[in-house]
Formats: sequence, C-alpha cells, structure tokens
Amino acid sequence: MSIPGIKALVPMKGHSERVPHKNIRPLVGKPCFHWVMEALSNSKYITDIIVNTDDDEIAESASSNFDKIRLLQRPDFLLGDMVTIQPLIAYDLSQTEGDWFLQTHSTNPLLTTETIDAAIETFFAQKEHDALFSVTETKQRFYWADGTGVNHDPAVLTRTQDLPPIFLENSCFYIFSRETNERTQTRLGSNALMYPIDRLEAADIDDMEDFYWAEFLLQRKLKNAQ
Repeated sequence: MSIPGIKALVPMKGHSERVPHKNIRPLVGKPCFHWVMEALSNSKYITDIIVNTDDDEIAESASSNFDKIRLLQRPDFLLGDMVTIQPLIAYDLSQTEGDWFLQTHSTNPLLTTETIDAAIETFFAQKEHDALFSVTETKQRFYWADGTGVNHDPAVLTRTQDLPPIFLENSCFYIFSRETNERTQTRLGSNALMYPIDRLEAADIDDMEDFYWAEFLLQRKLKNAQ
C-alpha cells in the first residue's frame, strides 16, 4: 500500500471565548497546543504542519519548538470568533501545494501518533470513501425534544449495552484530498468513512470543565507510562 505525503492543517486563533488563551494555556507542563503538535510531528506520514494563526505568540512557539512547520498569517477576512472551518481550510489549500490533508485541532491533547497513522492507513487502504473523520461510539438512551426515543423505544427498557450505537463526530481529525474539498466545499466530502477512536483519547477542550478533564487524563496517562 502506497501512502502519499500528507499535510496537517492546524488552525489556531489567539482569542478563545470559554477558555482564555486556550491554545497556549499551560497544560501539564507545556502549552496546550504542543500535545497535538507532538503527535503530528511523530507521524511517519505527515510531511508538513500548516499552522494558520492570528497570534504572534502561537506562531513563535510553534516555529521554535517544532520542525515541519509552515506558518500562515490569518488574513483579516478570516478573523473573529464567527468564522467557520471551511473558509479556513479553503484559504490554507490556496496557499499550500499538495493533494492530501489531515485537519485537526489544537484542543485534542490526548490524540496519539499511533491513532493518526492507523487512520491514515485505513483511509488509503480503501477506495469507496472520499474522506475520513473520527468519531466516538456511544450506547446511551437519547431522546428528541418531544420525548420520543432517538435510538430506543422508551416503552421498552433495553439494556444500554444492547442499544444500537450512535456515533459522535468528535472533531479530532479529518482526512481528505484537495479535489474532494474543492468539489464538495466540506472536509467530510460526499461519502466519508467514520473512524471510531477511544472516547478518552477523543477528549476535546471546549470549556474549563473540559480543560480540567483533559488535564486529569494527561496526568494519569503520564503516570501510567512511568
């Protein structure tokens, strides 16, 4: 199986609404974004890491601590908290050569190199799907707003382990080609393959409770590795 070089896209802005300075906030001894950067840097398939940022401190920390880095200064029309991911991806692709990309976030500090490489290998081992995205499987009883069951019949008390799984798009990573993104204008393509990963590894930092949870998980992981 031949796997081409893949460029990682890691958008990072300086301002964060719910966790102040989230990307560079110290997390178990290093800036938060360093954890995922290390995982990407150690991948045998990632050739470049494209960091799109509006923050000088993030840019300096990335370029001085990691190889494979290419910095993109975020243009004015992409500044602000309301900008969605697709315009950022489109801009990055317009400034970058290459055909294959993996987009991730700096707020997934438990994500491992092993998972990244395994997902890449899974994607390139098949031909049916034009993109891949990470998900987390859950077997819990979900309800619509009107009280009807999403994945179960409320009148039948089915054991949770026997429920059909529901998959959460956990935003850890997306794999796609330039052609797929330009054609569909989405990182999910037109027929994406779901790639389940462990729910602890998929921990994502959106608010301070998430930050404290990720901090606990990282401390536990490092302790167990000793």
